[in-house]
Amino acid sequence: MHGPLELALYGPDLEALERFYRDVFGLELIARAKHRLVALRCGYSTLLLCDPSVTRESGPVPHHGAEGAGHVAFVIADDERTGWRERLRHYGVAIEREVEWEDGGSSIYCRDPAGNSVELAPPSIWGGLGRRLLTIMALAESGGAGT
Repeated sequence: MHGPLELALYGPDLEALERFYRDVFGLELIARAKHRLVALRCGYSTLLLCDPSVTRESGPVPHHGAEGAGHVAFVIADDERTGWRERLRHYGVAIEREVEWEDGGSSIYCRDPAGNSVELAPPSIWGGLGRRLLTIMALAESGGAGT
């Protein structure tokens, strides 16, 4: 296994969710299945925004869905934290909480229009896994990772 290809968040208003993740986080639209899901490029993964009232029903793939708030975390470089605070304020997104971690760095938490928890996490989180991800992304963007 090489890592997640798709991550899913759920909410009833796909247009509002798509607008939020495209405008605030700059994610790129890959595909849209009317009333079912929106697929957005997120680094080398896909963020699926799904309407659980539709995806719980039988369809082209096995049914799935969630109730209550989900969670997603995006890694950001330490020197991007201030810019992300400003960006969230610019789009009228309230910062719910900031958490300092024992292994260094801090996370910024906010909510998407469906109430899902969105975290902007430091590279130090999870034993430095975020730092490795940023390194891989930088190599890929420079053409050094066989993209």
